[in-house]
Amino acid sequence: MKKIKIHSLAFLFLFVFTGNAFAQKTPVITYRNPVISGDFADPSVIRVGNTYYAAGTSSEWGPAYPIYTSKNLVDWEYVGPVFAELPEWTMGSYWAPELYYRNNTFYVYYTARRKSDQKSFIGVASTKDLKSGFKDHGIIIEWTNEAIDAFIVEDKGKLFITWKAYGLDKGRQIEILGAELSADGMKVTGKEFSMIKADAAGWEGGGAEGQSIFKRGNYWYMLYSGNACCGEKCDYQVGIARAEKLQGPWVKYSGNPMLFGDETWKCPGHGTVVVTPEKRYFYLHHAYNGVDFTFAGRQGVLSELVWDEVSQWPAFRYGKATPAQAEAPSTNLTIVQPNLSINFDRDTLQAPWVYDVKFPQPKYAIERGAFRIENRNHHATGNFLGLVVKKGHYDFMGTFGVQEDLMQNIIVYGDAENAIGLGVKAGLLEVWQMKDGVREVLKKQDLPEKYKVIDLKLNCRFGRFFEFSWDVKGQKIESVSSSVKLEALWLPRWDRAPRIGVNVSGQQEGKGDLRAIEMKYK
Repeated sequence: MKKIKIHSLAFLFLFVFTGNAFAQKTPVITYRNPVISGDFADPSVIRVGNTYYAAGTSSEWGPAYPIYTSKNLVDWEYVGPVFAELPEWTMGSYWAPELYYRNNTFYVYYTARRKSDQKSFIGVASTKDLKSGFKDHGIIIEWTNEAIDAFIVEDKGKLFITWKAYGLDKGRQIEILGAELSADGMKVTGKEFSMIKADAAGWEGGGAEGQSIFKRGNYWYMLYSGNACCGEKCDYQVGIARAEKLQGPWVKYSGNPMLFGDETWKCPGHGTVVVTPEKRYFYLHHAYNGVDFTFAGRQGVLSELVWDEVSQWPAFRYGKATPAQAEAPSTNLTIVQPNLSINFDRDTLQAPWVYDVKFPQPKYAIERGAFRIENRNHHATGNFLGLVVKKGHYDFMGTFGVQEDLMQNIIVYGDAENAIGLGVKAGLLEVWQMKDGVREVLKKQDLPEKYKVIDLKLNCRFGRFFEFSWDVKGQKIESVSSSVKLEALWLPRWDRAPRIGVNVSGQQEGKGDLRAIEMKYK
């Protein structure tokens, strides 16, 4: 990924064009949202010294819970997953990981669905080194029919865990609960206590979740989210409450909601407040881009809080909507281009592949100058490896060595039963779709025998308009038509965006022959 230093250029620009009258003023450096692009819901962020770490929901994708690091809250670099191998007790719904740092140890309190009963509960894991992944310690909160959205607070040297309860209990009002933890943070030792209850008649729509709790002055503050989080009918919003004691009573702000969606950033919510060394308060949360919407997912966005010192209530600096552009936490910024290009014959760069946890993790290796996926899972989309889509406008290409009995595909993948793709094997090209589990070939085309290496291409606009095509470098294509256009509004799942990637399929055993991939954003 190409990095371009921009801070010196920004200073120069402002000096040249503001004139001598303004030469002594400190220039304002800005950033644009998102700061973590692509599907990165429910972000948790912590600061350790001058370094920030963030983790987010991976839902039904493995490896579970991506981790990023930053020096300035704006430029983020992918570190790896919390779990390269999924915890044994889990089966999916990898939601809302909350990072915590204490005694030179990183902890993550995460939500996942349990295999034995398919209920979602909260687990805990720890590590001394984020790059090495986390060691799982199992379930820490098991509560009625569902316990999700953990958040850890330290008060007078004691640790407390908070969580959303009763979301699936009929006749029960949703609550944020809290309880004391053991000193090592590995088990609950105290009796639960109620912090806030959701108001079904108000803006919360009966929901309260994604709490972030912090202390300032004499008060504890809690940002929390309500209403529908996900999908095209979402209406997520953020409110705030405060209390003089962690156990309450908590008082909700009369001006709630304090953050809601607009045409630029829709359905904001579920994030974490972090304080910079300069004592600026930032809320890293998620929201849908108004253009790409569910096709790019809930992206990581940054909003700053400012304080009314009289009332002791905060407000968002740029109003009640997520800012498109805002003053940066730092003057030292870097533009990171999200484009990706790998030639497997010569490049050592590794792609941050994800896979569907419904299937065993696809087995692959780089052998003889190619990326080779084994045809292990005999489902039409069962060996899919994908990339998070950062923006709705992109071009994706895979260069394949044509195989005799193995169909190799580029795919836009919603889930195992909903996908579109272009596949190739000896003598044949197919554009196909899988909708509600039914596979339909949209177009077939004969492939001349002389074409042994072929480029499969996808052009995407707004995350929803797709054009598949194929090409052979240095040769004239002998075909009447080499592209197919379609729209697939049904690809986004309720809580996650589609991924773009590659797959091998067929009834025969074998390995794919992927020579190169390229992802270019417009």
